[in-house]
Amino acid sequence: MKSCFTQLSKRQILAKVFTGVFFTTLFNSHLVASDNSWTSFQNGGRLLATTLPDTWDATGKNIAWKISLEGYGQSSPVIWNDLVFTTFTSGSKKDNYHVAAYGLKDGAKLWQQDFVNPTPEENNSYVSRAAPTPVVDEQGVYVSFEGGILVALTADGKVRWQHNLVEKFGPIKARHGLAASLEQDKEHLYVWVEREESPYILALKKATGEVVWNSPGVGATSWSSPRILTVAGKQQLVCSASGKIAGYDLATGSKLWDFSDVANNTTCTPIPVGDGLFVIGASDGRGEQGGGKTAASNGVIQVKPTDAGKFEVGYKWRAEKATCSFGSPIVAANKVWIVNRAGVLYQLDLETGKQISAERISAGSVWATPLATENRLYLFGQKGLTSIVDLANAAELSTCSTWEEPADAAPAAMGGSVLYAAVSAGDTLLIRRGDAIFAVRQPSK
Repeated sequence: MKSCFTQLSKRQILAKVFTGVFFTTLFNSHLVASDNSWTSFQNGGRLLATTLPDTWDATGKNIAWKISLEGYGQSSPVIWNDLVFTTFTSGSKKDNYHVAAYGLKDGAKLWQQDFVNPTPEENNSYVSRAAPTPVVDEQGVYVSFEGGILVALTADGKVRWQHNLVEKFGPIKARHGLAASLEQDKEHLYVWVEREESPYILALKKATGEVVWNSPGVGATSWSSPRILTVAGKQQLVCSASGKIAGYDLATGSKLWDFSDVANNTTCTPIPVGDGLFVIGASDGRGEQGGGKTAASNGVIQVKPTDAGKFEVGYKWRAEKATCSFGSPIVAANKVWIVNRAGVLYQLDLETGKQISAERISAGSVWATPLATENRLYLFGQKGLTSIVDLANAAELSTCSTWEEPADAAPAAMGGSVLYAAVSAGDTLLIRRGDAIFAVRQPSK
């Protein structure tokens, strides 16, 4: 392991973290910091922003800064106040993994830590490449790589603790690699390793890295991420894999329930929408067969405790036609919004699942989870074009291009440019391409 630091001192970096009024509270046992913070993949399912820029383009209009990464990554950035953390990999066999921190205001690089990959494999578009998204809290950033590295770092880049999961729990082999992002609550970190043999889920103490429990995984192919769901006032960890969804006790890791009336649910992460309720998305993803069952696997699932101390799990409603791309659904304005692989946006009533509209959007296929404000929906097409949609009537208001895609550009499946994630940070929108991060910020009016 080696590290690379800029000229900023530890005191200067920490000053950036704690600038202004700072507080940490619990909301549904998830950490919440300032409006600038985005603490985990999909921000724990909280995808509504106070405000987002409504115009930018590839010529540089309202692009505040751009970071070109010395490698490639599919993870989402995470943000703690004025710090942006991201991950990427480099080398012909993904030989090295990297964690870097940047200033949110200007994109200045603050530090980078590098780690040797314990599970090297050919670096190409058919395997995950630095896919798991980190989590961040007031102690620093926690990072997982699909090759088996799990590490906690301080805000200024010092390693607090580190695990080599290959040494501890054996080789990691999974179809197309692992992609599950980390999940967290106040005290614990949750790591899902859904490998081909003996998959497992870990809970660790964030303060020390001590393993609290190790539970068998779901046992099916997955590129989705675990999500904390509240059921009857108590929290569970929900994991979605091909043809299976399971809930786990946060304290012990014991499996509380499993559900198999679902198909093609390998890529979308469950989105909590109420006590015991979550939206699940299904897509005709990596070579899977869809048929009519894929649409019926999109909908709202309800988990209810029974008098016998068990759990009853089933659909509150199923979609009739709507299917996902790789991007998860989003809930906004009491509607569920789903984009399919052909770029058709479906609008469904949150309570009943009734289809309200289905219209093609300019952005095309969406791999990143959408974002929304009070009245607008942002759909980030995988080729870099964003469609902004009116939540009142599903009309496409405008489109914004983050970069120009050459006419002869390779398709995403062959290693072309892909927009993997977008996150909100106060007045700034961060857009993650495999090899770069763009900051979009409009001038104050």
